[in-house]
Amino acid sequence: MVNQEILPADKKESEHVERLIVLPFKKSIEISLKSIRVRFFRSLITTMSLVLAVSFLGFVSVSNDVANGMLATQDRHLRQAVIRSGYDLGPEDTNVGASPKQRWIIILSLLVCVVGIVNAQLMAVTERFREIGTMKCLGALDRFILRLFILEAGMQGLAGAGAGALAGAFFALLNGILRFGSAAMTSVSWSSVIISVFIAIGVGCLLSLLGVLYPALIAARMQPVEAMRVEQ
Repeated sequence: MVNQEILPADKKESEHVERLIVLPFKKSIEISLKSIRVRFFRSLITTMSLVLAVSFLGFVSVSNDVANGMLATQDRHLRQAVIRSGYDLGPEDTNVGASPKQRWIIILSLLVCVVGIVNAQLMAVTERFREIGTMKCLGALDRFILRLFILEAGMQGLAGAGAGALAGAFFALLNGILRFGSAAMTSVSWSSVIISVFIAIGVGCLLSLLGVLYPALIAARMQPVEAMRVEQ
């Protein structure tokens, strides 16, 4: 991490020896975890916005999986139950998908989530001016600062997206049982449910990383003198 030029006393003054000290990746993870613990409540608020957005995505996806599982049985009574529950099916439709209204709500919720993450991370950068300046004065490279912010966002994103996807799937299955009874559990394709959960987790992690990218670049490009000069 530190790139220093050392002038040995037993050699000419024009000779320089470069020494590069790089912190291991494990140490970066430890620093990121400590930063999250120190700012636990701020991190929790940021993560909760991601949990809500991903849980809605997971709820819609798994609800559709439940309905598709019932349609796959080709039972006329189950098909009628799916139609009565609000799904718009044509005479020859064999599966359901998210309605245009649902898709727009999902997109808007995810966009709001990204904006919230960007705002929270920009505030975090402002609060950590001196910390960032100190690390850069000690020799931290831009990529090290960038890596710290991306690691923090990745950890928060994985935790928030995982919790949101599981919560959305749980409530979707519970809603299916309340609507259709035991048929919702016996006819659903569990492989489709697992895929929907992992897709929701992947989307949540991607949103978290996208949200932190701009604030992380600002932090990485910050000049040490300017960062240390800021009064807090």
